[in-house]
Amino acid sequence: MCGITGWIDWEQDLREEKVVIEKMSETLAHRGPDDKGIYLTIHAAFGHRRLSVIDPERGKQPMTRHGKNNTYTIVYNGELYNTEEIRQDLKTRGYFFETHSDTEVLLYAFIEWGEKCLQKLNGIFAFAVWDERGENLFLARDRFGVKPLFYVVIKNKLIFGSELKALLAHPLVKPEIDAEGLAEIFSLSPSRTPGHGIFRNVKELRPGCYIFFNRKGLNIGNYWTLESKTHEDDLETTIETVRELVSDAIRRQLVSDVPVCTFLSGGLDSSTITAIAAEHYQRNGLGQLDTFSIDYVDNDRFFKTTDFQPNSDSVWIERTRKALNTNHHSILFDTPQLVEALDAAVFARDLPGMADIDSSLILFCSEIKKHATVALSGECADEVFGGYPWFYKTNLLELDNFPWLRVVKERTNILSPELAEIIDPISYCQQRYRETLKEVPLLEGESPLEARRREMAYLNFTWFMATLLDRKDRMSMARGLEVRVPFCDHRIVEYVWNIPWEMKFYNKREKGILRRALTGILPNDVLWRKKSPYPKTHNPSYLKAVKKGLTEILSDTGSPLYQVVNIKYIKQLMASDLAMYDKPWFGQLMTGPQLFAFLIQVDIWMRKYKVTIV
Repeated sequence: MCGITGWIDWEQDLREEKVVIEKMSETLAHRGPDDKGIYLTIHAAFGHRRLSVIDPERGKQPMTRHGKNNTYTIVYNGELYNTEEIRQDLKTRGYFFETHSDTEVLLYAFIEWGEKCLQKLNGIFAFAVWDERGENLFLARDRFGVKPLFYVVIKNKLIFGSELKALLAHPLVKPEIDAEGLAEIFSLSPSRTPGHGIFRNVKELRPGCYIFFNRKGLNIGNYWTLESKTHEDDLETTIETVRELVSDAIRRQLVSDVPVCTFLSGGLDSSTITAIAAEHYQRNGLGQLDTFSIDYVDNDRFFKTTDFQPNSDSVWIERTRKALNTNHHSILFDTPQLVEALDAAVFARDLPGMADIDSSLILFCSEIKKHATVALSGECADEVFGGYPWFYKTNLLELDNFPWLRVVKERTNILSPELAEIIDPISYCQQRYRETLKEVPLLEGESPLEARRREMAYLNFTWFMATLLDRKDRMSMARGLEVRVPFCDHRIVEYVWNIPWEMKFYNKREKGILRRALTGILPNDVLWRKKSPYPKTHNPSYLKAVKKGLTEILSDTGSPLYQVVNIKYIKQLMASDLAMYDKPWFGQLMTGPQLFAFLIQVDIWMRKYKVTIV
């Protein structure tokens, strides 16, 4: 994993702009602490920061190779999990490899097949290739956007980077935000409209897409979409196929030249990955697998059961650790750490985000990095297999809006009346929701209920899953930790997308087909444990701390919050007994304390990034 950035300019000689590209690259040092490189030619400049995982000695970037009477240079962030298959194919076509790295395989694949190479890739990636003779830039992003790629076109110049901060380091890109950007922050955040870069004129390449940029301009293409078709397999075949696909995806993602570990919460998803990884380690004589879990001081005292979080993880972690014989590390954090890390989480995301849900993860990744460079995590299983309550609870399934944004009206109340009128959060949410529904590849002849579940799955893939993948990438890469997400393997998604709900909901349980497929791999009680999301602190000291922090911010009338929120209303909320709502205002975890922490993050973001409202 790495950080990439670049600049294409038809008017300037970029060989004279080394200082600028170095500055852009340096903003991504956390993504690639092991090495760095610069490529400069007349009209193209690339910067690269490297986290060495495969072939640490020879996989340096930017990497240049020659082929088909031309010269090509790549900067690449990601991992390919079918590298060897592609390498062997290319060898039969006459290519000779100087390294063991997937970077070289990817570059030669592009030289051989052009944009069609994307169809052959199994992995997570964002990369840029410069075609020297044709003066063409090619940019591409993986099917689900596990790896980020932002860009902006200004005055016929294209500037790109793995994170927003790399673009903002360029003198032409300003930290300006207009009404639409404000609507994204205050109506939808921490989710974002697919392709939206928040800052004015900035975009993010959508998952499954690529760009060609040359003197004629910019062209965007789509190389992958979900295809809806009738599921032909019977139940037993479906169970076996799911088992094979999941097992294969996990085993492929264990390949590394540096230490690998897994996240372990004692839930179905992380336990599945851990079980298959631990068996792989034992079978190959690699010793005990390292596993990591997170918890908070006094959570055992203050945990309260909710519909979204039915039980605590601690007992289940111990049960799973013993059953799988892993070398487990339990990491404990306290309230002051969570509050202090809100600042680091903003810098990692370049935006206000998921408050302590972010800050706890960045702290967690800091601890894991002391032991390993690569981790496997269970993100995406809930979106793929239908694990959230909005897939099966009628009131949530039929909600005519994003089900993780159930209190948009209440969110509107926190805004200043002027801003609320300008951005109209309720209408903005509905607009984005309707736009997304138009993209859903429905299956002709499906019942209305099954069609609605397909819509729900698509909404989750393009919005909720994207939010969680953003979080995992930014918080982990901020600490130089590569996190892989096996359930995001496109082969799994393509197959499960068309499994009818009656099979997915096997035994009347969320992710039932996955649970059935894993019979014998996990202990039965772990296998059928009720879903519980990523753990958050329940310690009342956290609410007290963020109230105190926000009160101090609001005591300064120079705070940028005075430009955007209803100060009187916020103060009333903090003075009330209830933090804000007894139900989440985003997702499953973000309730009152997270609202106050989010506003703290907005203040941090607007100050640190010198955000200007235009």
